Amino acid sequence: FLGPSAEGRGQPRPPCRQALRPIGSGPVVTLADLQVKTLGAPRFDSPLASYVEGRTTNQYYVAESDRILMDDTVELVQGRNVPWEEIATFEAGGPRAQLFFPPRTTRAAIVTCGGLCPGLNNVIRAVVRALDDHYGVPEVLGFRNGYAGLDPATGLEPVVLNRESVADIHERGGTVLGSSRGARDPGVMVDTLVRHGIDILFVVGGDGSMRGAHVIHEEVARRGLEIAVVGVPKTIDNDIPHIGQSFGFQTAFAKAAESITAAKVEAQGALNGVSVVKTMGRHAGFIACYAALASQTASFVLIPEVPFSLQGDNGLLAHLRRRVADRGYAVIVVAEGAAQELIAEAAGGATDASGNAVLVDPARFVLERIREDYGARGEEVTLRYFDPGYTIRSVPADPADAVYCARLAQTAVHAAMSGRTDMVVGRRRHRFVNVPIPAVTQRAHNVAPDGDLWLSVLESTAQPLSMT
Repeated sequence: FLGPSAEGRGQPRPPCRQALRPIGSGPVVTLADLQVKTLGAPRFDSPLASYVEGRTTNQYYVAESDRILMDDTVELVQGRNVPWEEIATFEAGGPRAQLFFPPRTTRAAIVTCGGLCPGLNNVIRAVVRALDDHYGVPEVLGFRNGYAGLDPATGLEPVVLNRESVADIHERGGTVLGSSRGARDPGVMVDTLVRHGIDILFVVGGDGSMRGAHVIHEEVARRGLEIAVVGVPKTIDNDIPHIGQSFGFQTAFAKAAESITAAKVEAQGALNGVSVVKTMGRHAGFIACYAALASQTASFVLIPEVPFSLQGDNGLLAHLRRRVADRGYAVIVVAEGAAQELIAEAAGGATDASGNAVLVDPARFVLERIREDYGARGEEVTLRYFDPGYTIRSVPADPADAVYCARLAQTAVHAAMSGRTDMVVGRRRHRFVNVPIPAVTQRAHNVAPDGDLWLSVLESTAQPLSMT
């Protein structure tokens, strides 16, 4: 980020004042926030040492000593206004020449938590295969039904995972281990890990599951135990920061796009046809945005991050009437967390097992307001409602997601064997990275209303820049 300045070439330029605007909605991330914890100094030679040693940094590979920049523009880097050695960077993911755990005597376990997502079985299989193929770990325990499987009171005994048992699981959706939501006593869970002689616990789940993994790590650290806790973040909403894109997200929005296309066919085949498609996305509208862009048939996209009005000449209902009058039909894509501020009767503060607020269905709410609006004018409208939600969660991963799942899982295994802990794996601009769990749970990742993704949606749908 050095360049010409008034003081001469090679001197830092003054910080770009525009870039000093707060980035995101959470606290400023520093280099210290991105330092990954380890259980101690490496003690054993890795079976991959001959492959790792001697490699130099290039456009396809990042050496162990390298750091991956968090910011990707000169202006953002300068806007941090810190010395270059303090710029926020991530630890590069990948195999290490030295390991903390002895390769052939390590005992690992894996647990899948939260809602279903395409690619869960791919991750399970890749973790087991990477441990076996590269490190000689012959078997892995699979704790069943999420964190419930770590609580003996549930009566759920773990299963043994090996090459044979996971051979074909990537060909089907869901998770062979089962899943569940909700927390368990960390002391009880760590007792279970100790009883089974577990050295490494792989947690596959969303932000709530990662908070649970962090609590497990803290209990492990309090007892002075040498147990690594490594996460593979999973969220179909793609709302975890710093990890690039969540696995399963591409498969999910591709399936959602099929529903949007079907909704267009239904709307076109009716008089004044309007189809409303509900997608997942409690706090982030990524699935709605990407599915709409993939299908190229949506007329309006409504997401939690962008408020809108129903009434008035610039409200949704007026714009919808004009669109239907002009083209004969319309398709509205609604993320499940959208329009909550417009819904009079909320869910009374109810929460699910993970502590998430129970949302009122915004797609049905919008559909009913459309029905009322047309009825008040004595005009005919044909309404259709589509909800592909659970369908998109339960399908197998598509080829691109399958590749991503395998590489994330392999990166997680390399990190765990080297003694990294209290961390998750991700990919930043094609580079795999290790990220501390607290860094990915302190805030959510959302669609930026002034970002290029939302602009692309506005250009694709031709909906107004604002409907307030």
